Amino acid sequence: MYQPAITGHGVFTPTQSITNDELVVAFNAYADLWNAEHAEAIAAGEVEAKPQSSSDFIFNASGIEQRYVLDKAGVLDPTRMFPALPARDDEQPSYMAEMAVDACGKALKMAGIDAGEIDLVICAASNHERAYPAIAIEIQQLLGCAGFGFDMNVACSSATFGIQAAADMVRAGSVRRALVVCPEICSGHLEWRDRDCHFIFGDVCTAVVLERSEDAKGARFDVISTRCATQFSNNIRNNNGFLRRTHDQMDDRREMQFMQNGRKVFKEVLPMVSTHIAEHMDDAGWAAGDLKRLWLHQANKTMNDFIGKKVLGRVPEEGEQPNILQDYANTSSAGSIIAFSKHSDDLTPGDKGVICSFGAGYSVGSVLIERA
Repeated sequence: MYQPAITGHGVFTPTQSITNDELVVAFNAYADLWNAEHAEAIAAGEVEAKPQSSSDFIFNASGIEQRYVLDKAGVLDPTRMFPALPARDDEQPSYMAEMAVDACGKALKMAGIDAGEIDLVICAASNHERAYPAIAIEIQQLLGCAGFGFDMNVACSSATFGIQAAADMVRAGSVRRALVVCPEICSGHLEWRDRDCHFIFGDVCTAVVLERSEDAKGARFDVISTRCATQFSNNIRNNNGFLRRTHDQMDDRREMQFMQNGRKVFKEVLPMVSTHIAEHMDDAGWAAGDLKRLWLHQANKTMNDFIGKKVLGRVPEEGEQPNILQDYANTSSAGSIIAFSKHSDDLTPGDKGVICSFGAGYSVGSVLIERA
């Protein structure tokens, strides 16, 4: 058995960003257009008028201040309100693979290895732009990796589930080096015309290199233990899929985008995640006082503050539980890895931390790591 370690990480950030103020201007313009078009039905009480949004509402509800997207113009067009990403022909790289190449290149450079030394590519994301061929195999081909690749989807927990799968294979010796890459085009499945959720998501891609600790060429984080858990819930869902045409309905239906029962999610997920992390640490012989850092899924600041307080037994101190969602918004599976990538360089040998992601499923994955 070999000791798996994270030896490189990278983040691809789109060049375009949308502030809360910009988003609110577009949403309110859309709401005004909709209300004017349905004025008679609204006056008759047949439908409800679209409410206005505000930057204060967004920040107070989520802690988000801006988000990065692949296409800003389409999202901010009041007559459109979704990104414009032209279809690519079969000879062009997919959007997800193109994002992945950038993030993977950064992770490989940090690890000091060539793409040809990679034995496994896992593309772990919440929404894949096609069912097959696997995006991971396309990434493998574009980078020039050896071995094999496959896609994985456990919604917002995809990164930690992917790390567990890769770490297990490194530990067992079936692969020597692996890439776990999370290209998230969340702007494509978000309903930007829904006031309750129009501000939640952004686009990004992360990548981590896992390999045998003995092969590490520089600083590394040993993967001490991993744990995943799922419990079925329909409170976060997306009903799109190839079976859509069999229903004889190809129109733009709301349930085909991101759907969430926020209050139930908050009430049910937080205890699940807090207990999961605490039990994982306890079984590994770790105490709350041993933790230097918590890199949590970046969905909502209130949720993270709650989990951090439960796990540590106190309010987290500055830097112990870093948040990045104020800049990136919710980036699904990539969020905890962005936090890790941007807030881990200062750790010293012996420092311990937990990477945890959670979301639809319900699903939760935790990775206990130690700076070596």
